[in-house]
Amino acid sequence: MSKRPPAPKEEPQRANRSRQVAELLPAVGGAAFRRFGFVQSSIVSRWAEIVGERYAAASHPESIRFPMGQKQDGVLTLVVRGAFAPMMQHITPEIVERVNRFFGYHAVARVVIRQGEVARPAPKRAAAPTRVVPVELGQSLKTIADPELKAVLESLAAGVAASSGLPRIS
Repeated sequence: MSKRPPAPKEEPQRANRSRQVAELLPAVGGAAFRRFGFVQSSIVSRWAEIVGERYAAASHPESIRFPMGQKQDGVLTLVVRGAFAPMMQHITPEIVERVNRFFGYHAVARVVIRQGEVARPAPKRAAAPTRVVPVELGQSLKTIADPELKAVLESLAAGVAASSGLPRIS
């Protein structure tokens, strides 16, 4: 019989060991993303489109809180200027409907209004000079109902028509 050497003992992991950044990020970023969520960036940036310029000037979305483990039936918290709070309370069902239509599912079930200061919306910049869209491309764009998509496609068509030769990559 031959004796085998004893297997090396596995060293226990130290509590204060150095760790990779990738190992730390899920814990740090996860808490922030759970608290604020990606869904809010779009509602904040497009609030005027959702509720209209009039109501966007008097209100600002603060947060959306969802029940634990769900992404629907949330509570939307709005910061509203003091005098506008009763008016906003009357149109709460319409705000819920518009926000849910914006997201495409039943994201918000109720709205909580908190009185506070609302930053004035930035003044709109002057529109970019319009480009001429070729007639053959313009006819095909008339059937598009979404104005934002139509404007982007018209800009693309005008850019393609204005260029000559092969595209230059810089």
